Amino acid sequence: MDMKRLRVEGRALIDRNCFMTLGTANADGEPWASPVYYVADGYTTFYWISSPEATQVRNIAARPQVGIVVFNSQQAPGSDEAVYMSATACELTGHALDRGLQIYLDKAPFSRGPEVFRPSGRYRAYRATVTEHFMLCPQASSEPCPEHGRVSDHRMAVSL
Repeated sequence: MDMKRLRVEGRALIDRNCFMTLGTANADGEPWASPVYYVADGYTTFYWISSPEATQVRNIAARPQVGIVVFNSQQAPGSDEAVYMSATACELTGHALDRGLQIYLDKAPFSRGPEVFRPSGRYRAYRATVTEHFMLCPQASSEPCPEHGRVSDHRMAVSL
């Protein structure tokens, strides 16, 4: 496997996108997927803004483990342009809120000031810290993968 190539492709995909699919689950384990605009700080920290009433936010309060996918929605079927991530998410408070808003507002195309995203405002700032990255194994799915022994598409851990 050319891990260096996968690392470059994974980073480029995160760099050129601004929406991720955020997968959460409520306390009963019922899943919920949400597209959210993100700002990445490197490849292991993602920030976004949501209403505190949003389903994904209520789910994170009950169960902070999340799944994230960043992908090219314009790719041809069968392409493998996606980075899958396991992460832990939280609402930002205190110094983490100040730092998160600085990063987010420096890169996001918003003309609003940070007061809109503080506890008295309509929105809150959130952070996901990635624990694992995965990409599809580049082995053609019509032949057995010599490394993983699978014929179908399958994910493999990648260090971004």
